[in-house]
Amino acid sequence: MTIRPTRHRCMTALFSLALGLAATMMPPSRLWAQEDASPAGFDAYLQLLAARARGEGVSEATIQAMTTGLTYNPRVIQLDRSQPGASTTTTPPAYAPYRIKHVDASRIARGRAVYGNVAGDAGRIEARYGVPLPILLAIWGAETDYGAAKGGFDLAGSLATLAYEGRRRELFAAEFIALLKMVDRGVPRDRLRGSWAGAFGNPQFLPSVYLRIAQDGDGDGFADIWTSRVDTLSSIGAYFRDAGWKPGVPWGVPASVPDGFNRAGVASRLDSPVCPRVHARMSQWKTVAEWRALGVNAEGNIRDSELTTLIEPDGAGKPAFLLTGNYRVILDYNCSNYYALSVGLLANEIAR
Repeated sequence: MTIRPTRHRCMTALFSLALGLAATMMPPSRLWAQEDASPAGFDAYLQLLAARARGEGVSEATIQAMTTGLTYNPRVIQLDRSQPGASTTTTPPAYAPYRIKHVDASRIARGRAVYGNVAGDAGRIEARYGVPLPILLAIWGAETDYGAAKGGFDLAGSLATLAYEGRRRELFAAEFIALLKMVDRGVPRDRLRGSWAGAFGNPQFLPSVYLRIAQDGDGDGFADIWTSRVDTLSSIGAYFRDAGWKPGVPWGVPASVPDGFNRAGVASRLDSPVCPRVHARMSQWKTVAEWRALGVNAEGNIRDSELTTLIEPDGAGKPAFLLTGNYRVILDYNCSNYYALSVGLLANEIAR
């Protein structure tokens, strides 16, 4: 995600600090009005970010290089406010059109081509991180179409703009500081372009994720998630390993559900603290053997003892899947059932 600060350096440092402190205490609605009318307020807030960066050990050279000339970017805020997350509809859209768009022949073909190009590294990457390479490739394909669409927003400007806007200030302020730490670590300034929301590179990491996860898979001394296939796949592998991927277990398998199945009897009674609407569409967790006893049969290679949850994304009588704990790892990357299902299905096709 990205934010762009606006530049006004004609006020005194003290006045800038006062404006910035006032901005941090305003409710979001007042912040929006202020930032739209007062670019000077953004410049004042930028000085607060610079002070915080110094306090966290970022070099002065990096602070100056990354903040000089930054301007507030209203387009970033427009994009942020147009996100569909605020929808209150209780009926989700059909999954089938999403699947057709994201698990299409061209994306499958490109994934298989990349798979062939990295075949010599596949065994090493899978052994180190415990995640099948097709899953890693499917994430890359879903995020940036294998690097074709990484985003063109200036990350420093986008992150600073989103932090200044104030609705999720701490999140984006921390990511802005992490971006500066990346520069201190040696990431070139010209690499720092990505989505309006601050994600970048082949796997669309946020700066804090890059600092924590990014891997130098090819041993050249730099974790290059922009142009190196091995570094990209290794970095996604590290993310999945740290999120709890269980080696040797599929993400899920297709399932057949009998006519007249009592879905209410297996409805989940859990209230997830994270992405509750996503997890609400899943059933109770049962072993594959327990599902079979209820008439629900797994149509894939999976152990009888594996705990799974049932999902029918387009409702009863439509495609159904038994999902494992590894599916929840995909959700950790992007908490959307449609995204996670499509990643799993794309990985299956790449491996076919």
